[in-house]
Amino acid sequence: MKLICSISVLFLTFATSFSQVKYENFTSSKLGEDRQIKIQLPRGYSSNVEKNYPLFIVLDGDYLFEVVAGNVDYYSYWEDMPDAIVVGINQFDKRFDDCMYSEQNSLPIEKGAAFFEFIGTELVPYLEKNYRTTNFRVAVGHGDTANFINYYLLKANPLFQAYIVASPELAPGMLDYIPERLVKLESKTFYFLALTNNDSKSIRDMAGAINSDISAIENENLEYFFKDFEGPSHYSVPTHTIPSAIEKIFKVFQPITKQEYKEVILELEDSPVDYLVNKYETINSLFGINKKILINDFKAISAAIEKNEAFQYYEELGKMARKEYPKTLLGNYYLGRFYEEQGSPKKAMRTYQSAYLLEEIAGITKDLMLEKADAIKNDFGY
Repeated sequence: MKLICSISVLFLTFATSFSQVKYENFTSSKLGEDRQIKIQLPRGYSSNVEKNYPLFIVLDGDYLFEVVAGNVDYYSYWEDMPDAIVVGINQFDKRFDDCMYSEQNSLPIEKGAAFFEFIGTELVPYLEKNYRTTNFRVAVGHGDTANFINYYLLKANPLFQAYIVASPELAPGMLDYIPERLVKLESKTFYFLALTNNDSKSIRDMAGAINSDISAIENENLEYFFKDFEGPSHYSVPTHTIPSAIEKIFKVFQPITKQEYKEVILELEDSPVDYLVNKYETINSLFGINKKILINDFKAISAAIEKNEAFQYYEELGKMARKEYPKTLLGNYYLGRFYEEQGSPKKAMRTYQSAYLLEEIAGITKDLMLEKADAIKNDFGY
């Protein structure tokens, strides 16, 4: 019996520790047929029923899904992006029809129009109903499908908030449509355009032209990134594009880096604590995720306060730390530093002495707190 229980626990551990991939046949009235979709659910999806996730829709899912799913799982494991649901649409032998557009206006027609409606009015609503998604959606395409995902951008209320466009076979009219739409964006949108020196001349010429136009756009709601890779073939460029795009799109989600600390935070003229607050408010507003403030980020802000001798900001940082990590020494340490530097040694001493009741964290030990309390006691004779 003990052996059976141990095996059950082990199985449950594996089931919740790895992302889950499953296949579904989706019956579409728009397409008039079944279409296979692949779905990767994040690690711990089943065990954390209160958590919602951004959604990736991957066209060319028969070969592109695994590239996206693997990178999403990897980056989310290291907390460089939020956990996300990845859905691939298989288009084997269907790609030409799915991406059909008019030669007159470059917009979807016939099977292409049906495929456009299938994603927007059937698939995404189905996923939102049956899986725990946030409102942040990412579209991924390659070649013809990289052109196709742009049609959702042209809508008054775009279906996606981020577009990963790898070596697009652009329809002629898109050279005008895309820049015109990006100029008018009223909500934050990420657009990552990539190509390779081994793409065809037509791809390089059109992508180069549209890059010039987009680069000239001044719109604070547009986050635009362009990458011209040296070496990859047209078919391998997605393996280079996806990780680069993830790093750019989810940069604000990532821990504060050494470069960000040196070039941005240390150079702030106002409160570094406000910078931290804005970072996490942006994560919440963009991705629909209430992320706990990382210890790494607390330490970065604390280091900036010490470096710039801006000790007045320790009070607010200490209150935030108490809220985020109430059972630890973090908040009390910051508040102790605030009282110490603001000329309230008795308050600082008492705050440090509270170490007996709290847990050690981030190199802040009970011995350190008590040493600081004793130093104040000796200096002032309390």
